[in-house]
Amino acid sequence: MKRINILTLFPGQFEGFLGNSIVKRAIAKGAVTFNIINIRDFSLDRNHRVDDRPTGGGAGLIMRMEPMMDCLRQSGLMDTHKILMSPRGKTFKQADAQRLAHLDADITLICGHYEGVDARFDRRVDELLSIGDFILTGGELAAQCIADAITRLLPGAIAEESTQEESFSAGLLEYPQYTFPKEYEGEKIPEILFCGDHEKVRRFRIQEAIKITEKQRPDLLEDRVWTREELEAFAEIEKKR
Repeated sequence: MKRINILTLFPGQFEGFLGNSIVKRAIAKGAVTFNIINIRDFSLDRNHRVDDRPTGGGAGLIMRMEPMMDCLRQSGLMDTHKILMSPRGKTFKQADAQRLAHLDADITLICGHYEGVDARFDRRVDELLSIGDFILTGGELAAQCIADAITRLLPGAIAEESTQEESFSAGLLEYPQYTFPKEYEGEKIPEILFCGDHEKVRRFRIQEAIKITEKQRPDLLEDRVWTREELEAFAEIEKKR
């Protein structure tokens, strides 16, 4: 069972996250367990403050080292894989979700807040991760995104085949998916999907995955190492242009 610890100043933000959808089912099936820890509980300040003004001046407040490190140590989390949510971190990708899902260690996600975290804390975690080039009021939403991405890849969380052809899993966006009705407001589902020939359908989907990636995320195709099958599919696309 994978154990995911989340250190936060706002544990209430995780109530809905843990009580719904795939995460709730994964917990019920024993695929994962979550431990939400309030950093404020480890503050020695009589008002449970965990922040102070930035040295050298500047706007906002900075989270202090002591309560964060005491939280890790007293909760027995120093030997876990510690990840700080930070805009300075590497951008989180599907490959990271797969890496962390298969990691043979418990994971601790640490949510910063206010203007930021004392920079000395960076050297006391295993990695910094960001979910994009934008700023949130805190790391809680980022932690939920990462925890969700990890959880759905754990054995027993969802059917294994559901994760095998998703966007990014093979470096391409997923091919378009459809369901009934066959026609809606004049737009029809591609006829080839009804042909009953699984090999033709598979080749069609590879072509569609390449086309949608080329349109929406051409950066994913830069320096890509193509499989022979993908090259053949790309050649077919070029013929039709």
